[in-house]
Amino acid sequence: MPNQHLPLLPDNYFHLYNRAVGDELLFRTEENYRYFLRKMKEYILPVAQIWTYTLLPNHFHLLVKIRDDSVIEAYYKLKKKKDYNPANQLISDFIMEQFSNWLNGYAKAYNKMFNRKGALFIDYLKRSMAVEDNDITSFIFYIHKNAVHHHLTKKIGEWKFDGYRAIISNGNTELAQQEVIEWFGSVEQFIQFHNQPFDLKNNSDYFE
Repeated sequence: MPNQHLPLLPDNYFHLYNRAVGDELLFRTEENYRYFLRKMKEYILPVAQIWTYTLLPNHFHLLVKIRDDSVIEAYYKLKKKKDYNPANQLISDFIMEQFSNWLNGYAKAYNKMFNRKGALFIDYLKRSMAVEDNDITSFIFYIHKNAVHHHLTKKIGEWKFDGYRAIISNGNTELAQQEVIEWFGSVEQFIQFHNQPFDLKNNSDYFE
């Protein structure tokens, strides 16, 4: 189950989720989706690998692997212009700061674009940490089937704003493509796994 207080710890995998307040939309135009992705990569890649994601009109899901301590501490030094000192700030708080800055920055740009005021996201970034290996597999499958669950597409791989097609493509991507494919064994096994039947009514393991 999601936990908004779970610390984002180095070398761990997290399924992250947030949604718009009330009946608001997070994305009204295709440029909103693209801008959100650009900012996601800008803020998150320095502290985490992005394994996959899906952006839906009023919420998003993201699977990341937080980078190791040495990488985070080096980025902290670059960002803060001083060495990391655990007595002054927890490493997990610095990691969370990156995620908060990403979402807050998007909300400010969104509000400006649509002449809107007030909070855009619900208060907390919900998160679940992978405890067992099959949790990672479940998170990936859950994320990729989400657009089908919400009746935005009829099959996995058709939604424009998730990581599925980038993972199986031969093109360049900033997703952890090789790591995801190796997790499943091969591109063919990745595709075969996603072709399994699933019950659209049973999609509440983690989030809406």
